[in-house]
Amino acid sequence: MSASSPVVECADILEAAVAERRAISRLTEKFPDLTLEQGYEIQALLAGRRISRGASPVGAKLGLTSRAKQVQMKCTEPVYGRLFSDNFHPGNEPFEVASLIHPRVEPEIVFVMKHRLAGPGVSAADVIAATESVCCGLEIIDSRYDDFSFTAADVAADNTSEAKVVMGPKMVDPAGLDLGLIGLLLEVDGEQVATASGAATMGHPAEAVAMLANFLGARGEAIEAGWTIFSGGLTAAVPLAVGSPVTATFGHLGSVTVRGI
Repeated sequence: MSASSPVVECADILEAAVAERRAISRLTEKFPDLTLEQGYEIQALLAGRRISRGASPVGAKLGLTSRAKQVQMKCTEPVYGRLFSDNFHPGNEPFEVASLIHPRVEPEIVFVMKHRLAGPGVSAADVIAATESVCCGLEIIDSRYDDFSFTAADVAADNTSEAKVVMGPKMVDPAGLDLGLIGLLLEVDGEQVATASGAATMGHPAEAVAMLANFLGARGEAIEAGWTIFSGGLTAAVPLAVGSPVTATFGHLGSVTVRGI
């Protein structure tokens, strides 16, 4: 990292925004030449700081893997972030909306891995064979940027808007189950707001996980055994408001709810 690199300064800016629960301008407004690779360097630097404070890396999350999310965020390139031991929120407990800047919720299919996966050449079939179980999940995202407005470099630096994740209670063996055909109903306050299927994520959610394994492999990293992988939002994200439960119901995988207080 060169002395003129903006990576450390950008990491400091994002770390302060998280600590102060304050939205900021996009990093690319101050550093218009910021690259996607530098975005991942910022993410890695912040991850190292977090680990030094006691958090453990336990998985990964994919972002912008569905057309609905790409349209909503005006960003067409899938990205990935890291999950830590302090990311998980119990589905049966209300969530304090004021603990974040401007939280939104998106429904995802979640993979729990039994074997290590490292690219290149990982396929969706390899992902299914390496998966212990799948379940439904909700990701509570919280961009540190004003109005959730960012480029791919910005969102990679911001750990793909990572905040909290909620996993459904039903764990299912993926063998013999076509995750691309699983239907989803998303409701807010009991009212339907969106429908989708697993195919909304790159044609099949295991394709997104395979992409992640290959992406990490090119960097000398891997999806590790025991990791939890959130494969990407199937619909546009919806705001999480006080008193408004968000429920995602998936065929074969059951349902999961988060309620804001």
